[in-house]
Order: sequence, then C-alpha cells, then structure tokens
Amino acid sequence: MKSHQTSQTMKPATAAKKLGVYLQATPAEFQEGVVSRAELNALQTDPPEWLRELRRNGPHPRPVVAAKLGTSIAGLARGGITEQIDALKESRPEWLERERATQADVRKEAARIKEKNAERQDG
Repeated sequence: MKSHQTSQTMKPATAAKKLGVYLQATPAEFQEGVVSRAELNALQTDPPEWLRELRRNGPHPRPVVAAKLGTSIAGLARGGITEQIDALKESRPEWLERERATQADVRKEAARIKEKNAERQDG
C-alpha cells in the first residue's frame, strides 16, 4: 500500500494571522481560497506587493498594533484604540505610557519568576 502525501492547507484567516495582516484588507482571491503550506512559505519569503503594502501601511490586526505600540491587546481595548499607530507613537498619550509601563512590569515579573524557577532547579 502506497501512502500519498497531501498538501497541508489552512483557512485564509489562519494564513493572514501567520502573515501578520488584517484578513479583510487582503485581496478577494486570498480571502476566498485556501492557502497551502508551500504558498504560505512563498508569501513569507517573497511577499507580493499587496502583502508588502499591507505590512507597511496597514490596516494592521490588533496583535500587530499592540506590539508596535509596546502594549497589550487589552491595553488597546482600555484605551479605545484600534489603529492610528503613528499618531499615537508621536503624541504618547498618558494611557499609552501607563500601559507600556504595565506591560514592562509584567515582562519583568515573568523574567524574575523564570529566573527564580531556574535557580531552584539548579540548586
């Protein structure tokens, strides 16, 4: 019995998430089809103009916006913000500075706990 290898495919929403783009801003052909693993790899290594443009100018999905602003998705929601990345970075509103500080504290605490757990395992 011969086994045949099938091409692994994914929904457009999954592919858009892996590419870091907002699905509704992608071309209709992308939204309506399925994406194979090979196609995804090709899009990542040699992005077409529409993908480069989306990554450069958006609109961006919430995780990308949060990462670009140095905060969490929850911080965006509390601030009532979903876009306007450049304007926010320039104006540095109080809520953004507060959320960045909170995010930095969370990261520091996670690093401290990780280090403490590593010390326990070593000693």
